[in-house]
Amino acid sequence: MTECREFGYSGGNMNPSPPTSFDFWYAVKNTEVVVPPQRHLETFGHTVIHYVLVSELLDSVGQVRIREGRMQAARPQIVTPAAYSNMLTEGFGEQAQKYLEWLKEHEDSVRVLQYGYTLKQEAFSEEIVNDNLESVLDRVKRDVAARRDPLSSVVKGVDKPWDVCLVRLFWLAIQNSIQVNFKEMAERKLFENREGIPAGVREEIEQAFAAAARDPRQTKALGVLLQRHGVFEQFQDRFFALFKRD
Repeated sequence: MTECREFGYSGGNMNPSPPTSFDFWYAVKNTEVVVPPQRHLETFGHTVIHYVLVSELLDSVGQVRIREGRMQAARPQIVTPAAYSNMLTEGFGEQAQKYLEWLKEHEDSVRVLQYGYTLKQEAFSEEIVNDNLESVLDRVKRDVAARRDPLSSVVKGVDKPWDVCLVRLFWLAIQNSIQVNFKEMAERKLFENREGIPAGVREEIEQAFAAAARDPRQTKALGVLLQRHGVFEQFQDRFFALFKRD
């Protein structure tokens, strides 16, 4: 784990004493990733995890809800410390957002999120079946195994707030991927600082400048990127020069 700590990741305990005010903790404590993804998240591309979430209905006996969908992880991005607080998680409810905020405040290892992982839910479906939880889980596991998809996962969780269960799944995927992601980025020397900015961030900025030079409509996106990384002042002369072109 030494390499991971060099860029802000260290293995952490997922079960510290939580703040009692966070009602989402019930979901965290009662989430089990029964079948985790067998492949790590891509380092230089997007990753789609196919999930099946199985949960008992809160107010019904012998009824189980099956939710199925896809979770998308964006290509990991190296960001400056100033950008850390601006990282966003897309497509999840308020309870899941609070869980991520709590992890950010209390877990050193959650800083891996600052490297650009985002979440999206897509192709979602759900159904309710009349059966006990363990029987449904057995059938779902067999179905998922038959797909032979290394990025499929089965999660046993709660019916509400169920999106926290997916955050727990994604956190596990990050933990299982970070060493490979770091190694592949380090091999490309993307963590080396160039004038106080990681090479990977500078590469992203240069690509954004090139895009804005070709298409003025990309200038706004460039400005947002510079602000997000907290380096706008360093590049402001070059940025405003884009508006002075004939």
